Amino acid sequence: MPKAEVAAAEIDKNMPFEQALKELEAIVRKLESGSGDLDASIHDYMRGTELKTFCQEKLAAARMKVEIILKAQDGEITTKSMDAA
Repeated sequence: MPKAEVAAAEIDKNMPFEQALKELEAIVRKLESGSGDLDASIHDYMRGTELKTFCQEKLAAARMKVEIILKAQDGEITTKSMDAA
């Protein structure tokens, strides 16, 4: 019996985080409800996995950009990595 290939739509790398998260939440609700046939569920699972990875990467990139701004007594503004706080 040949294996059926089920390809999920490719993630748009410019998609806003919030949009990806909403789509992922909708997929999780659909999968948890048990509605849909097996092929659709597999497709949704694959898409959800891709969206999860995308969201994790977006969060990691945002975390790297987050800096704490400190104002020194002399008025000079400095930045420090969030992890160094």
